[in-house]
Amino acid sequence: MTGGPNVVVAVMDTTRAEETVPATGLTPTLSRLASEGTEFTNAFSTAPWTLPSHASLFTGTYPSRHGAHGGHTYLDAEFETLAETFSNAGYETVGFSNNTWITAEFGFDRGFETLRKGWQLTENGADFGDVIRQKTLTGKARAVRRELFSGNPVRNALNAAYAQYTHRYGDDGAKRTVKRFGNWLDSRTDDRSFFAFVNCIEPHIDYRPPREYVEERLPEGTSYEEALAVRQDPRAFDVEEYDLTEREFRILRALYRGEIAYLDDRIGEIRESLESAGEWEDTVFVLTSDHGENVGEHGLFGHQYNLYETTIHVPLVVAGGAFDGGGRREELVQLVDLPPTLADETGIDAPYEQYQGRSVHPERDVGPRTEVVAEYVAPQPDRATLEARFESVPEKGMFDRSLRAIRTHERKLVRGSDGLLELYDLREDPAERLNLADDERGLARDLGDALDAWADSFEHAASDGSVEMGEATERRLRELGYL
Repeated sequence: MTGGPNVVVAVMDTTRAEETVPATGLTPTLSRLASEGTEFTNAFSTAPWTLPSHASLFTGTYPSRHGAHGGHTYLDAEFETLAETFSNAGYETVGFSNNTWITAEFGFDRGFETLRKGWQLTENGADFGDVIRQKTLTGKARAVRRELFSGNPVRNALNAAYAQYTHRYGDDGAKRTVKRFGNWLDSRTDDRSFFAFVNCIEPHIDYRPPREYVEERLPEGTSYEEALAVRQDPRAFDVEEYDLTEREFRILRALYRGEIAYLDDRIGEIRESLESAGEWEDTVFVLTSDHGENVGEHGLFGHQYNLYETTIHVPLVVAGGAFDGGGRREELVQLVDLPPTLADETGIDAPYEQYQGRSVHPERDVGPRTEVVAEYVAPQPDRATLEARFESVPEKGMFDRSLRAIRTHERKLVRGSDGLLELYDLREDPAERLNLADDERGLARDLGDALDAWADSFEHAASDGSVEMGEATERRLRELGYL
């Protein structure tokens, strides 16, 4: 191996802190990494959904600066990505994405020598997620016919069969991805150090974990079949097309936790591959999430239209190198801190002038953050998109507004473009149930001033310009609840 240590960044998509921080028996792989490395218990995303959050992780900048969000669904080439930084330093770079947003179509391939789509059996433009979504054989057949002759028919047929088979057995690409990762390691002849990115999406809607990961977690008297029959359509729930009882939400939370447990085991297989290939001791391994999830909390389902702790507080563990034996660190950190941190650990040249994050490397002598910031720059989907899909869309302000939040160790302010103002005492009210904005106006004003000062401290990207995406991509994103 030449160069610095290998770096692997693994994202457990849609995994919130409530189930994983501190690491528990639900996630033995995460727990083992935490015991060996460094666990950051107050780690936060910059946004509550995939596109802007990953763009922040890749560039070390906030959504308002990098400009990839609901109003501009593309990561422009203005900012250097992690993969580009490592590639420029002579690293081999490879990515495995199970989330449709993190693909070349949305600007996330820059710097990767290879970026593979984990939800497909073979690399091809056509996507068969819609086969999964159909509930009847007739619907599935129509979905197959629609895509079969788009591109290579043989590859398309294989992808269609794979999509249906893996969904039936509770996997949305992770099993195939970790196998591909292992095969890639085993077949390497390159003596360069490598940077590998892996996104696995199982905790995302739909929650369909294998039976053995959820049966013991279900409410008493609930069968696995009954659990899977609970409707999972966040956007329809948002517009009040249907409702869910508390018992149904308890079932959904059990399914969600089962997905996290299942994915944790697959992450363990990534570690096993690194160990088998003799690379583990020379690897810095980062395990985190891009955002969390609401499963009934705050009357919400999914991860859009809010900046509650359920969606922005995420797990973060770093093992290897200077992070081994680091124990538990409780200072505030954000995903934007990872690019400068990894540059410090590997010693590579990096665009530090670009980064809005700050290194949390153990050897960096910097004071702790006093606050973190999160943004929801534009609704995804917005009201117009919802009105195109549903017959009736209620007059909820959340479909039209942007949000910003500033959080200290003790307090949190959330402010909306429509005048929304929420203030929470996180010491006394960690679930954010009691809005204190009217009672503590002075504190709300001070935090609001700090948020304004932060927003005024950098140049903002243009806020419009969506991507013209292909039909297969659009269907896959609709299946995931984004459209």
